[in-house]
Amino acid sequence: MKIASYNVNGIRAAINKGFIDWLQATNPDVICLQEIKAMEEQLDLDLFAEAGYENNYWFSAQKKGYSGVAILCKKEPNHIEFGTGIESMDYEGRNLRVDYDKVSVMSMYLPSGTNDARLSHKFEYMDLIHNYLNELQNEKPNLVVCGDYNICHEPIDIHNPKMKGVSGFLPEEREWLGNFIDSGFIDSFRHLHPEKQEFSWWSYRANARANNKGWRLDYAMVSEPLQENIKRSVILTEAVHSDHCPILLELDL
Repeated sequence: MKIASYNVNGIRAAINKGFIDWLQATNPDVICLQEIKAMEEQLDLDLFAEAGYENNYWFSAQKKGYSGVAILCKKEPNHIEFGTGIESMDYEGRNLRVDYDKVSVMSMYLPSGTNDARLSHKFEYMDLIHNYLNELQNEKPNLVVCGDYNICHEPIDIHNPKMKGVSGFLPEEREWLGNFIDSGFIDSFRHLHPEKQEFSWWSYRANARANNKGWRLDYAMVSEPLQENIKRSVILTEAVHSDHCPILLELDL
């Protein structure tokens, strides 16, 4: 099973940059999208159906042109869970899950901490989602949580590890991500590539992408019961439809 995850920074903009052609060429079974910045009714859903993803599910933010997640599937899931039931998270459209017989896949978009108010919201979300996923693992032990976590975990995950005072690499954020992993998840990329430095996000400023001054913010977290099923986990840096690039996980189920 091939599972991709991509913060598209606006699905309509990504489509205009060739996203559909890339999707067909990459051909994942499931792709989790974040920061779609659109309502379902603003999209031409035939584009996805014609690409092989007539099972497409959208969970938008209440605020137009902001946040939102989606999952596109080749095979119809057994169940689709829109949101978490926690209002502060669901208002911004940050979680969507599909369940299959052998695995459940969540698209998650963790807030960024661009100012003090948003950083406070980010920490609240981090606490809430960790508790939610701890409980969900009891019900769905074979769980993959893909998405933009907006946190670099270790110094190898950021081009400049001296940026300790910037949200995304704060000690408290990094500690939370470590605790998240310790609660029963595997960072699939780091599991297979312990020494590899690759990034999944670059600022649009100062030619950061050309100079590879990036951050690894996007993760395919796999619950521990699936550890032996992890076959491949890569960062697809050649895709350029966004300030992020997609990641790809392959599970042998």
